Amino acid sequence: MADDTPQATTAPSRRALTIGLLLSVVAIAFEAMAVVTAMPAAAADLGDLDLYAWTFSAFMLAQTFAIVAAGQFSDRFGPKLPLAVGFVVFAVGIVVSASAPTMPVLLVGRFVQGLGGGTMNLAVMVLVARVFDERERAVLMTGFSAAWMGPSFIGPPLAAWLSTALSWHWVFWSVLPLMAVAGALILRPLRELDLPPHADVPAAPRQLAWAGLVAAGAATLQLAGQQLAAGAATPQLAGQHIELWSLVWAALGLILLWRALPPLLPAGFRPTGGGLAAVIIVRAFTAGAFAGAQTFLPLMFVQAEKLRLEWAGAIITIGSCGWMVGAWLQSRPWLRLRRDQIIIVGTACVLAGLVLVSSSAWLPGRLLAVAVAGWVVAGFGMGLSLASTSLAVMQLSETVELGRNTSSLQVGEALGNSIGAGIAGTLFALGLAQSNLVFGFGAPLTAMAVIAALGLAASLRIGSVENFSARP
Repeated sequence: MADDTPQATTAPSRRALTIGLLLSVVAIAFEAMAVVTAMPAAAADLGDLDLYAWTFSAFMLAQTFAIVAAGQFSDRFGPKLPLAVGFVVFAVGIVVSASAPTMPVLLVGRFVQGLGGGTMNLAVMVLVARVFDERERAVLMTGFSAAWMGPSFIGPPLAAWLSTALSWHWVFWSVLPLMAVAGALILRPLRELDLPPHADVPAAPRQLAWAGLVAAGAATLQLAGQQLAAGAATPQLAGQHIELWSLVWAALGLILLWRALPPLLPAGFRPTGGGLAAVIIVRAFTAGAFAGAQTFLPLMFVQAEKLRLEWAGAIITIGSCGWMVGAWLQSRPWLRLRRDQIIIVGTACVLAGLVLVSSSAWLPGRLLAVAVAGWVVAGFGMGLSLASTSLAVMQLSETVELGRNTSSLQVGEALGNSIGAGIAGTLFALGLAQSNLVFGFGAPLTAMAVIAALGLAASLRIGSVENFSARP
């Protein structure tokens, strides 16, 4: 099991570290939630609507590689350097995105952001596991969820206001001050912490190559899907060129994933396995389904429901209330559920919420209230399951494998997010090619509900995992 002995730090330094970590999560969360709301404005300004899904996939694919790299470096050299590097790279990506004059340049910025964000996220989780004890971790996970929820309330309406009053570019620029303050708070206590590397961790330089191949495989699958969608717009060419190349790209993507993904997962990992393997599968499916839905939800509200961007952002904010409640509930000492039971309830709620959201997409203008209610329920499920899967991995991992297993969990999440966004983007592009917005939004959201159902099935295989926050 993971070593739960907290590192010795002075009270002020420990407090500054905690606040700095929370603020860094606030910065990442604000950027994520604000970009979801601002992207319809960016797409209207830059054009290339067929690249819409790639603005999210570029981030997630880069994140997949960065998570593996950060996991390797955190185990072998400690989490301090990856955290510092992640800060810098993420800030550089923000500058590129904020300055983007075209959609391809924005994609580059989002890719760089993914490298920095993935590095930061992994290093923060390893830092939490090595500095704080089990009870403190559950409280911190609630704090991290709150740090995500604050921007979920403020980010969408602020992003909508910035996009309409100034420009969507300012949504990115506004993140830099938060990053600067968080970095200043973390720097000193980070220097004081004694977090030596694990001397018995073997070198695994090939892990980075496998991670790159996984990202390439996911990108290739998305490319194949979009080529198929393009074939629907030009049926006279589809059978001659587009469909053939789509099948080639799809086969290549599957081969890359089949070959490169196993080395990035825990030893003995089986997709149908229980315990740690099931936790990773649950995280991948539920997070991927939720992220894929969230990618297109604001665009659906603007284009299909004919809402103003401010109202679309407000609905995303309202839906975030459920996430906060779920995150708070999972850490309550009076909640007499095992950690695996909390995950099951959470994934069931994600599924139920996405079923409601997808049903509203097929009947635009009639079930808007159902979509809002469904998003609240799905967010509640994510609040329960996201924190709980992270805690379950910490409890199921030996200290020497903590960075590797946390990396596997986040690789699964990033891959699930990118594939979810890719599937949603392909179905949206198909609807766009046929000038059918009902299919363009209904099909992606229904597909995300199916993925959530697979996550629920996997959650039933986890087995018993104790909930330490429920101890008397």
